[in-house]
Amino acid sequence: MKEFDQSKLGIATFDPPPNNTTRVAKDFGLDRAKARLPIASDTTVNHELLTLFKQHRNEFAWVAMLQVLTVIAALVAPRAFGNLLEALKDGAGREAVVSTVLLITAALTFQTIFAYFTRTKAAILGEFVLSALRERFVQRAVQLPPDAIERAGSGELLNRTTTDINHVTWAVRDALPVITICISEIVIISIGIFITSPVFLAAALVTLPVVVGLTRWYLRRSPQAYRVESSLYSQVNSVLVETAEGGRTIEALQLGDDRLIRTRSAIGRWLQWERYTMRLRSRWFPAVSFSYIAPLAAVLPIGASMYQNGQISLAQLTAALLYTQMLADPIEGLLWWIDEFQSGKASLSRLLGIYEVPNREIKEANPANDELIGTDVHYAYRTGKDVLKGVNFIVQPGTRLAIVGPSGAGKSTLGRLLAGVQPPTDGKLTVGDAEIGYLPVEQARSHVALVTQEHHVFVGTIRENVSLAFTDKSDDEIWQALDAVNASMWVRELEKGLDTEVGSGGHRLLPAQAQQIALARLVLANPRTLVLDEATSLLDAKAARNLEGSLNQVLGERTVIAIAHRLQTAHDADLIAVVEDGEISEWGSHDQLLAAGGAYAALWRSWRDEH
Repeated sequence: MKEFDQSKLGIATFDPPPNNTTRVAKDFGLDRAKARLPIASDTTVNHELLTLFKQHRNEFAWVAMLQVLTVIAALVAPRAFGNLLEALKDGAGREAVVSTVLLITAALTFQTIFAYFTRTKAAILGEFVLSALRERFVQRAVQLPPDAIERAGSGELLNRTTTDINHVTWAVRDALPVITICISEIVIISIGIFITSPVFLAAALVTLPVVVGLTRWYLRRSPQAYRVESSLYSQVNSVLVETAEGGRTIEALQLGDDRLIRTRSAIGRWLQWERYTMRLRSRWFPAVSFSYIAPLAAVLPIGASMYQNGQISLAQLTAALLYTQMLADPIEGLLWWIDEFQSGKASLSRLLGIYEVPNREIKEANPANDELIGTDVHYAYRTGKDVLKGVNFIVQPGTRLAIVGPSGAGKSTLGRLLAGVQPPTDGKLTVGDAEIGYLPVEQARSHVALVTQEHHVFVGTIRENVSLAFTDKSDDEIWQALDAVNASMWVRELEKGLDTEVGSGGHRLLPAQAQQIALARLVLANPRTLVLDEATSLLDAKAARNLEGSLNQVLGERTVIAIAHRLQTAHDADLIAVVEDGEISEWGSHDQLLAAGGAYAALWRSWRDEH
């Protein structure tokens, strides 16, 4: 059969060397994943597992106790069967058979009952542990700095909140309880073999060093490999999400082939690591499989020899053989679930990685006023590549400031800094002498609010979407907010008005309507300073101007900073800042900048010619 040429699809064809997994992990994805969101170390993961164990130690104790009772009940039948053979050899009659059958039946009944409660208790325990993990993850996720979330990318976050959660669900709900049960069974059965004869225990565990050695070999490689596999899978998600979201742009620019190559390349890299982890398993499992047969093969000749020499009875030999056979199931289950647990542990390390995202330094302060001052403000998304380069400004309360300039000049970045989304990498930006980038989020939002051209409509009613963070607002206040953004008319035309379900599966809002809903939220928030980053870009020019006029009336004397491409917004502003190449090149009113004849005057003339 002719081998398929993967190079035609852009798929990377590499074979990760088993003895250098760490280096290959750095070369193919794991370090890139760390650059987006960290991956927790083994120490952090083990500490978290220990913490969960301590938090639920009583439940774990119940599971262990019930499993001990289950295994003790299971040990009765082999011993009773051995005693029956011994009795029959000595000439016992029908009564011995009947009593043995009754004893085994009773033991199996108790074993079934204890096993049922063990599994039930273990499943409940798994759900409680999983619930605690999910709650902590969501609690931490919503506290992440916005810039950290943006750097991570939609695919990375999607993978951690779906695929990784599913793997952890499998590990916590199934693997962890089953591993606990298997360990309990191995210990109790080993004690039963030891009581029968210490020699049999040594024979039954003859393969233990080999199993331990091979398992250590496997565990040195598999955790890292599973992490890389999960990280590369998140890259597959990222490529797919980006392709879906940018479908129109891709079609317009005829980039379909390029996206296809990128997608296949990402899938190819992920498949290579999927094959690598599968190869690890295929080497580990067959190598330890003989551990199920070897103990029985060792116990049988040793037991036969001891029985012939009169050192043990037939009952002891039979029980030892059956106990040894029983030992194979929990060992096999333990090895199988350890492997499954590795995948879950790798996903857990990715989930716990969000705890290693550095928290922004918080500086409690009470801004004296709403004056915005920037002093030698620098900001860089990458070290050594400043987007803003020593920006200085003063914005008095109540000022209408327009920020204009070419695309990529740093306007939106400046707006984010003004809103306190992130602090400057160098310099100082204050509101009322308090550094807004270091204020607690709730306090910063009460002073400055940012509205961008990206709006999200949540699943729920229009009322719930507008009053998202202000559930105590009355319907009259909500209607006033909608009226302020010129949205009340179309909302009233809906059959259910404020009770209309929107979002996924509900009434579909036009992009401009979604933008108005976002601005209505802002009116309810009533911030002291408002930063609008192309917040009316989805409206036509006339509607945008009417909306801006309505907002000006509602916001009164509050500071409004508008980042816009429509120069009519700049014309109506008190001050205009022209940003070029990360610096404020011009500052003044519309008339002053026109008289200066600089960059703004050129932009104005060009815009007027187009309109």
